[in-house]
Amino acid sequence: MFRQNALDVHVNNGRGDVVALHYDCPLTGTKTTRTYSQLLQEVSTFAGGLQKLGVEKGGRVVIYMPAVLEATVAMLACARLGAVHSHKGIVDYGPLLNGVLKRSTWKPSHVVMLQRDLCLFEMAKGRDIDWRDAMATGRPIDARPVLATDPLYLLYTSGTTGHPKGVVRDNGGHAVALKWAMRNVLDIAPDDTFFAASDMGWTVGHSLGVYGPLIHGCTSILYAGKTVRTPNASAYWRLITEYGIKSMFTAPTALRAIRREDPEGLLIKHLREDIRKTLK
Repeated sequence: MFRQNALDVHVNNGRGDVVALHYDCPLTGTKTTRTYSQLLQEVSTFAGGLQKLGVEKGGRVVIYMPAVLEATVAMLACARLGAVHSHKGIVDYGPLLNGVLKRSTWKPSHVVMLQRDLCLFEMAKGRDIDWRDAMATGRPIDARPVLATDPLYLLYTSGTTGHPKGVVRDNGGHAVALKWAMRNVLDIAPDDTFFAASDMGWTVGHSLGVYGPLIHGCTSILYAGKTVRTPNASAYWRLITEYGIKSMFTAPTALRAIRREDPEGLLIKHLREDIRKTLK
């Protein structure tokens, strides 16, 4: 389902040069773009690297990464193998994950580490593998067939009303629902650019930041910044005008935060006409 329909089908239909993802991180000043062809190459190669480490259909993979492009590659690589991924946000799940590992009798046999110049980690010999090495030794693999009822990912709730609960999303029904919603609820066409203002570790980030747009064949914005103070309350307006976003999904809380920081709308004033041209 997701393993082919999110990438392969678009490349095979001659849309490989269409931009799949724009990654924008104001904290590091990083802006990166991936076409469907480029993303397919990275995903299939990393899937091959995971396969060499013993990951197979039905296996469970924890993705403990911040809002970086590689987290999306890891998600899609797991889907390509038929493995079940569980994405954990660094801030939200740190204490919980550390506690689970401390109490557990099972320990991960391999950990693929994404080393970044901002913060280098000491690698555990025999266990940890650098992301670049996994990519260098991996060989692109074809997508593995799965049943519509096979699980795609396991995502835990926030725990607001008790202990976090694991929610399982399947392949078939989830893919159909997202494809339908992108067109009929969000009014997005394959040539449009869509922005879901959510961290990838939450259900909106999974559904409307990654899987939904890629299934639909449009362009998605992965924004690794805040609503305000990165650098100010104009962050969303910059994204809309810079990337030509047609439709945006966000929470009322985010808009209230923008209004608190910029009650007179001064930061949007000079961009208002440009926003009207793109945002429908």
